[in-house]
Amino acid sequence: MNILETLYENKINLPILLDRKISINSKKTFVYGPKLSGKTSIIFNYLKDNNEEYLYIDLDDFRYEKEDLYNIELFLQKNKIKICIIENYVEGFPIPKVDTLILSSIYYIQLENFDTLKVMPLDFEEYLLFDTKHQNTTNSFNSFLKYGNIPDIIEYKDYKKIIRNKELIQLYDKNSTVIEILKLYIKSSGELKSPFWLFNILKKKMKISKDFFYKTIKELENNHTIILSPKFDQPKAVKKIFCFDFALIDIVSSKKNFANLFANMIFLELFNQNQPIYYLDYVDFYTPHNDSIIISLPFYNTNAISKIVPKVIKYIEEYGVNKITIVTISNFDSIFIDTIEAQIVPFYEWAVGK
Repeated sequence: MNILETLYENKINLPILLDRKISINSKKTFVYGPKLSGKTSIIFNYLKDNNEEYLYIDLDDFRYEKEDLYNIELFLQKNKIKICIIENYVEGFPIPKVDTLILSSIYYIQLENFDTLKVMPLDFEEYLLFDTKHQNTTNSFNSFLKYGNIPDIIEYKDYKKIIRNKELIQLYDKNSTVIEILKLYIKSSGELKSPFWLFNILKKKMKISKDFFYKTIKELENNHTIILSPKFDQPKAVKKIFCFDFALIDIVSSKKNFANLFANMIFLELFNQNQPIYYLDYVDFYTPHNDSIIISLPFYNTNAISKIVPKVIKYIEEYGVNKITIVTISNFDSIFIDTIEAQIVPFYEWAVGK
């Protein structure tokens, strides 16, 4: 019995999983996103909803070599299999002709005639659906804030969740230098730091080539493990750094910066809307598609707002901003900034109503 026959006959025992906001809707779909963002769960839900015979392959499976699978198309035709799943797909692996083909990878790959599905960790609204332990939104928010947005983190007991987040960083890559680059970028989440500046910081700590550093950060950007937000109308300006899982910020740094972590939470909620996000001077987020400004201010105070208001008024006039939201931990209120009534709302209200 060859390896393809073994994989075909030993079907996966598909678990019962909650649906995400996103799902596979095309017979030719490429699924990508950071590790542990939920790609496999979305694929399993697709298989569960389709009764056709399928062949599931994981190219990261240690039990066989990729070359052992190169006759996959002949096998699919011979056995009249209509659905093929290839996880951890790599460029160069033969793409078989089959009725339904789902490919996944942590890296974005341009594939002709495939729909692309970006999978990020849970947004807060999804987290509320997945979190059956807590009985109210406030408790769920506190858990979300402390332990992060990775889907499987919910299943762990609280005392194991931080350990799991530490493991996530260590499991990200076998190369210790890649881990150090990742940790440096996570530590810089919410901040304006150029790759050149970060490279020089790391170079003081360890031996590393510029080529390897830039290649690695390009790969981290490619699958949205790190995400860079540009300054509006200034493409050459330093970009603001964000991380796919805000809870990792406290894992890699002994110096707590709650303001950066909170801003990262807000950014990810916006990023999941698949619209451009920019920053401005004194303004955390500007989304021109809806002429909106979002200000991250976890602990609302009038002194902080008074420093921001003159800049915001300028942007109202310059960019035609017509909506201003100040996202906090727990404050409800509203204030007028020029002619616009700015809403002050807690994150847990804003995230489910945006």
